[in-house]
Amino acid sequence: MNSSTGHPRRWQILNVLCLSLVLIGLDTLILNLALPSIQKDLDATSSQLQWMVDSYALAFGGLLLMAGGLSDRFGRKRLLSLGLAAFALTSLGAAFASSAEMLITFRALMGISAALMMPATLAIIKDVFPREEQGKAIGIWSGAAAVGVPLGPLVSGLLLEHFWWGSMFLINVPLAAIALIGAAKLIPESKAEDHPGLDLVGALLSVGGLVAIVYGLVEAPHNGWGDIVTLGSLFVGAALMVAFVLWERHTAHPMLDVGLFLNARYGGGALAIACTSFGLYSGLYLLTQYLQSVLELDPLGAGLRMLAIGTMMIGAPLSAKLVERAGLKATVVFGLLLCAVGMGILAGLSVDDENQALLGLAVFGLGMGIALPAAVDAILVVSAARQAGAGSAVADVGMQVGGALGIAISGSVVTTLYRDDLPQAAQLPGEAGAAVRESLAGASATAQQLGGAAGQRVLDAAQHSFVGGFATTLMIAVGVAVAGALTTAVVLPRARVAEDDGTAQAEVAAQGGKADSPASS
Repeated sequence: MNSSTGHPRRWQILNVLCLSLVLIGLDTLILNLALPSIQKDLDATSSQLQWMVDSYALAFGGLLLMAGGLSDRFGRKRLLSLGLAAFALTSLGAAFASSAEMLITFRALMGISAALMMPATLAIIKDVFPREEQGKAIGIWSGAAAVGVPLGPLVSGLLLEHFWWGSMFLINVPLAAIALIGAAKLIPESKAEDHPGLDLVGALLSVGGLVAIVYGLVEAPHNGWGDIVTLGSLFVGAALMVAFVLWERHTAHPMLDVGLFLNARYGGGALAIACTSFGLYSGLYLLTQYLQSVLELDPLGAGLRMLAIGTMMIGAPLSAKLVERAGLKATVVFGLLLCAVGMGILAGLSVDDENQALLGLAVFGLGMGIALPAAVDAILVVSAARQAGAGSAVADVGMQVGGALGIAISGSVVTTLYRDDLPQAAQLPGEAGAAVRESLAGASATAQQLGGAAGQRVLDAAQHSFVGGFATTLMIAVGVAVAGALTTAVVLPRARVAEDDGTAQAEVAAQGGKADSPASS
C-alpha cells in the first residue's frame, strides 16, 4: 500500500469500522428501557438488574488497554474479526438467557468482545488512510463511536413495541455478521512486525486496575461514596494503576509508553475525551429518565427525542477543517465550551420543557462532534507506530472511564438530591413510601396505584423533586466541561504537529514503513 495515497478501498473499510463502532455503542444503554420486562420474566432482583447494565461497561473498560496491546502483537484485523464473531455469539446467548445470572454473564462477555474490537478500529484507520484524510476519517469514526449510544434507547423502544426483550440482542447478530464479512474481504492485516511480545505483567496490572476503578465507579451510586466497597475498589484500582505506570517506565518492552502522557497533545487529548464523555453519559443517563418519567413518553417516543444529539454528525466533519484553520487548541476548547452550553441548557429544564431538552441535546452533540475527533487525533499523532492499538486504547479508555464516572456521579447525586427534596406530600408510609423515595420510576408506579388526587399529588411532588436534582446534577457536567476547556487551553499546543517536539518527524517517519504506519501515518 502506498502510504501517501492510502488503501484504494479505504472508504469502504471505514464503513465496516463504523458499523462495528455503532454495534459497540448501541449496547451501552440499550438495556435500560427493557429492565421492567426482564425483571418480570427472569425474576431478577434490583441488584441483578444493575449488574446487567454494569457488567458490559466493567468488562469493556477494564480490558481495553490489554486488547490494544494484543492487536499490536497479533494483528488489528485479526482482533477486530475475533471481537465481531464473539459479539455475535454472546449476543445470541444474551437474547435467549433463561436466568438473571446467565444474562449478566453474557453481557460481560459482550463487553470483552467489544474491548477486542474497539482499539483495532482506530489503528486500522491510521493504516489505510493517508495523512491528509485521517482527520476527516477520524471525525466520521468519532461520530459513529458516539451515535450508537443514543441509538440504543431508540432501537430498544422500537423493538419493545413489537417483540420481547431478547430481540434487542438478536439485532446484533446480522449486523456483526455483515461487519465480519466486510472485514474479511476489505481490511488488510497490520501489526508491528518488530513487536517484542505481550507485556503480561503490564497487561495484568492494567486490567486489574481498570476493572477495580470501573467497579468502584459503577457501584458508588448504590453502595454510597463512603462505603468500604466503593472506597476499597477505588483505592485498589488506583494502587494497581500506579504499579502499572512504575512497571511500564522500567520494563525493557512496555505495553504502553506512559511517558507519552507528558506530551501536551497526548495528555491534553486524553483529558478532553474524558470530559466530553463525562457529559455525554451523565446527560443521556439522566435524560432518558426525564423523558420517560417526567414527560411520560413511551420508550419509542423517548428514543426518538434522543436523536437530537445526532448533530455530532455535523460537527465531526467540521473538526478537521477547524483544526487546519484555527488550530488544535482552539478547536478542542471551542467544542468543549459548546458541550458546556448544551449541558447548561439541559440544566435549565422544568417539568414540561421538551423543546429545550431537544435544543440542549443538539448543542451538546455539535460540541462533541467538534471536540472529540481533534482530541483523538492529537493522541494518535504522537503514538509510536508499533503501539497503534495501545494508543488507540488510551482514547477508548478515556471515553469509557469518563462515561462510567459520569453515570456514577450523576446517579449518586441525583438520587441524593431527589430524596432530600421530596416534600411531605410524597412521604407515604410502608412499602409505598419506600418505593417513592427509591426513584422517580417507583413514585410513578405508586401514584398509578393510588390513583385520583392523592396519586397526582405524589407524582407532581416526585417529578418536581427529580427535576430539581436533575438541574443541579447537570451543572456538575457543565463544570467538568468548562474545567476541561480551561485546562486544554493551557495544556494543548496550537498546532496538530510541530517540528520542535518531534511529532512532525514521527508522523513522517511512521509513513515510511508499511508495517509500522498505523500509529502515526
